[in-house]
Amino acid sequence: MRKLETKKLAAAVTALALCAGVLTGCGGAASSTASSAASSTAASSEASSEDADEAAAKNVADLIDAIYVQERSDDTDAQCEAAKAAWDALTDKQKEMVEGENADPDYFGRDTGDASKDDPRSEDNIGENELLVVSFGTSFNDSRVADIKGIEDALQEAYPDWSVRRAFTAQIIINHVQARDGEKIDNMQQALDRAVANGVKNLVVQPTHLMHGAEYDEMNEMLDQYRDKFETIAVAEPLLGEVGSDATVINEDKEAVAKAITAAAVKDAGFDSLDAAAAEKTAFVFMGHGTSHTAKVSYSQMQTTMQTLGYDNVFIGTVEGEPEETACENVIEAVKAAGYTKVVLRPLMVVAGDHANNDMAGSDDDSWLSMFNASGAFESVDCQIAGLGEIADIQQLYIAHTKAAIDSLNG
Repeated sequence: MRKLETKKLAAAVTALALCAGVLTGCGGAASSTASSAASSTAASSEASSEDADEAAAKNVADLIDAIYVQERSDDTDAQCEAAKAAWDALTDKQKEMVEGENADPDYFGRDTGDASKDDPRSEDNIGENELLVVSFGTSFNDSRVADIKGIEDALQEAYPDWSVRRAFTAQIIINHVQARDGEKIDNMQQALDRAVANGVKNLVVQPTHLMHGAEYDEMNEMLDQYRDKFETIAVAEPLLGEVGSDATVINEDKEAVAKAITAAAVKDAGFDSLDAAAAEKTAFVFMGHGTSHTAKVSYSQMQTTMQTLGYDNVFIGTVEGEPEETACENVIEAVKAAGYTKVVLRPLMVVAGDHANNDMAGSDDDSWLSMFNASGAFESVDCQIAGLGEIADIQQLYIAHTKAAIDSLNG
């Protein structure tokens, strides 16, 4: 009888143990299911967040690309405002994700200086005499102030009886500055319409363009549409003056520019003279834009001018490599063949904007700084990021060109 009870007790204990095991197993399965569901929800939430980040960044990229155009429309002001508002609403992570056909984080995110120091010169109350300074433009604030505003201020001081106003020919740049900084700059049509509305009688146009190139031609085409709106119109010479027939033809303007830019570069490099720099095996390379226009011979003429002046350690190059001898690889070979082991790069451009900061001094493999260094031919390669417009002697040359244009109105 005791054995039977013992067996029954053992069986009961076993049954209870089995039941407890089953119950424990059920509880573990439920816990595992709950954990899996939580992980799945978290992953789904993370994916959803990433999708939202990408969508927000793409929206800004699309808005930037919409204003990265050369034509102004009735929607431009609203588009600029919308792009900036959308950018400001992004997180830092989302801003880094902005990428479009032309859009990138630098469009709004790069610090190019204080735009409030600039003066768009787009006010009314012009009077009868207007001096319209026409520039391609730049979105680099510090350069715009030092170079373009520098020229405009010098002209206003030289001709106080004339109201200096500004026009940019690059709508892409106008839109960029307006969207990012809230600064509104007139394009050519806006500036000319403003002049007409203000009753301007005598209009003198001073381009800050380097030469009689495509931009100069386009400027004159626009002016032709307004010639009957004013009593008199005169267009001043660009910086380098008349083009000339071939590479051997130079003029006083090119000589004055050659002397001014070389003196500035030598001083900024810490040398007492160009000869002193040459003694230290230092060459100066001025990088222009280049063009397929017939005016490209101006770059060859500038090299001829340097040689005529005895500036044997000064070389002229262009971003576009037109003329061919001004291409970076050809300039590197010329400097190397001349025996110079140190190089100073400086822009041959009125403003030290995108080309100077990126094409010349940028970190990409195809920048001039990178290519000169990659050649392995030089001990050092330095960059001077300064536009021509900030040089006092260059400003004086524009003043002289403007004077000739004003004098032409008086016969």
